[in-house]
Amino acid sequence: MSKLHFTTKHANEATVQRNWYVVDGTNQTVGRMCSKIAAVLRGKNKTYFSPHVDCGDFVIVINADKVIFTGNKIDDKIYINFSGYPGGKKEESAKSLLKRRPEAVIERAVKGMLPKNRLGRKLVKKLFVYAGDKHPHTAQQPKEFKF
Repeated sequence: MSKLHFTTKHANEATVQRNWYVVDGTNQTVGRMCSKIAAVLRGKNKTYFSPHVDCGDFVIVINADKVIFTGNKIDDKIYINFSGYPGGKKEESAKSLLKRRPEAVIERAVKGMLPKNRLGRKLVKKLFVYAGDKHPHTAQQPKEFKF
């Protein structure tokens, strides 16, 4: 009886093909949308996914100001920043952050879903978030991402 030998193909920088995707945030739930974005940034939608390699795609999010929160999260969710100095703790509700800087809501949610190491810091740079429906990445010919 002959033995079959299967070799696992691992991704590396030479073999990875990166695509560009556009995600429309209109009437999308923040957490559900951001978890799918994090998976695409990580490369988990590819057949050759390797956890130690950046094999993900670039993601452009438009209409970030039109995302929704379910339940009472728009009022109850608190974003905390701390400067490191005594009395340097600042708190802001999701409603005011969404009004003041809607891109930050998406960026913080996706960043929290990525690995907390040098690979995660590299992956978050491939996310581009815009409050309106215009983006400057038309030269990359991004495809629409279907949920």
